[in-house]
Amino acid sequence: MSRISRRFKQLEARHQTALIPFITAGDPNPEVTVPLMHALVAAGASLLELGVPFSDPMADGPVIQRANERALKHNISLRDVIGMVHRFREQDQDTPVVLMGYLNPIEALSYQKFAQLAGAAGVDGVITVDIPPEEAGEYLAELRAQQLDPIFLLAPTSDERRIKLICDAASGFVYYVSVKGTTGAASLAIGEVASKVFEIRKATKLPVGVGFGIKDPESAQAVAQVADAVIVGSVLVNQIEALAAQPEAIAPALASSISRMRSAMDLI
Repeated sequence: MSRISRRFKQLEARHQTALIPFITAGDPNPEVTVPLMHALVAAGASLLELGVPFSDPMADGPVIQRANERALKHNISLRDVIGMVHRFREQDQDTPVVLMGYLNPIEALSYQKFAQLAGAAGVDGVITVDIPPEEAGEYLAELRAQQLDPIFLLAPTSDERRIKLICDAASGFVYYVSVKGTTGAASLAIGEVASKVFEIRKATKLPVGVGFGIKDPESAQAVAQVADAVIVGSVLVNQIEALAAQPEAIAPALASSISRMRSAMDLI
């Protein structure tokens, strides 16, 4: 059983919903990332989503685009991000880590080399925004050879056929993008989210995570009532941006945000 599957089983046994914070690796500087990962876990994160800096992050709004720019000022590469996961694993062998990024840096390494390096470092899953399952056969084969879970995005516009196709290609969990547009773009309508999650669950036994539009303990609690995982990104990256000149304050600030969300989610 993969680390991701095991974690969801543990949470199910405790009647808890997963809480998955997103941060961009190397933002605002490389020294912050690994200690921040540990702080998020200590505050109640169930899994971690680690963004790979990229110059043209098409699925991301301005907040995360600026995070990519801050990281790229330090020349953070895909190999550097994998190295951060390796250092995280020196102290934490249990918390699943998912990389989120785009295909170009992976192709530059080659599918096989990327999968080998990521698997050896302790990466558990990969969200690759810009490769659809129809074109991912070779890539998926390399990921699965290293026991890496390919995680795909579903949108509000995904129809029944598309949902089935993506769920059949995925493992670990599926990621439902709860609003139309880029990250940080809009507020979510919980009734619509609940309806779509119900539709997705008819097509898969995988856990369903919901991200985009979750900004505070109240929205995290609302999503936790209908999904298997609550994924939080832009609000955390906003905090990092605000504290970029005080890097020592970043981990305590984000840990406080995650702790409050975890507490609200556990009230349901």
